[in-house]
Amino acid sequence: MNRKNDKNSLYLIWAVAIVACLLIVMFSLLFASVTRGSGVDITTAPPSSEGSAPAPGGEGEGEDTPPEGQGENGDPSGIPSAEPVSSAQLAETEDAGQDYIDRLTFLGDSTTNGLKEYGVLSGGEGTTQVWTPRSGTLTLYLWNAAPIVYPETGEEMTISAAVAAKQPEYLVITLGVNGVAELTEENFKLYYTDLVNAVLANSPTTKVICNSIYPVENDYQHIDQISNAKIDAANGWIRAVAEATGTKYTDSCSVLKAEDGSLREDYGNGDGLHLNADGYNAVLQYLRTHAYL
Repeated sequence: MNRKNDKNSLYLIWAVAIVACLLIVMFSLLFASVTRGSGVDITTAPPSSEGSAPAPGGEGEGEDTPPEGQGENGDPSGIPSAEPVSSAQLAETEDAGQDYIDRLTFLGDSTTNGLKEYGVLSGGEGTTQVWTPRSGTLTLYLWNAAPIVYPETGEEMTISAAVAAKQPEYLVITLGVNGVAELTEENFKLYYTDLVNAVLANSPTTKVICNSIYPVENDYQHIDQISNAKIDAANGWIRAVAEATGTKYTDSCSVLKAEDGSLREDYGNGDGLHLNADGYNAVLQYLRTHAYL
């Protein structure tokens, strides 16, 4: 009888042990499934601050500095992202044709006066599309004082008065090559902005195109004062003015550049600064294919 009771007790212990093991296994499986479903890797320890590499460049670098071997935005190729094109810059379009060029009025310095001298516009040398002073040149900081010749009548008048009288559909402004040598960025932008605002105040419907300054040849006699590096910087200022005033910027200078950024010799008239007929025609073709529509 005692032996039988001992067997029953043993079977009971085994049964309890088996049930306990089964419960442990089931609980373990349930816990594992919950952990996987949470998306948290509980086996990963927090990174140690000891032995961590300093930011590239040492102290002073911000958190936006890409890690070594990466470009901007964490691009592992190491190639910086392309600078976004300004919303003010006119993009390439289909050829707008000669009719578009005939609707443009050109205001500027001696680099604009050449359009008339070479007769590359529809009106030839007698074109009424070119606005410059009688001297043929205009300095940016004198825009409000130096009168231009109003072609329709031949009389001299301020730019503001000419704009008010003509109400041009388009006005292409090419100014600033002298300002490159004489003005700070702040003053350059100030004068240029005042000019654009005066145009818009006198003719709100005029579509203003702020044209880039043209490059100079490497042997230009004043290249120490008017260098292509300074011109490139000033073109950035002009583009910024276009952005701020809600007008457009056109990068026509790009078609005139040699590989080193200087004016192509076959587009120059020989003085290192001004264009010849081929150069002006290249600019006009660029305007036709980067139209303000």
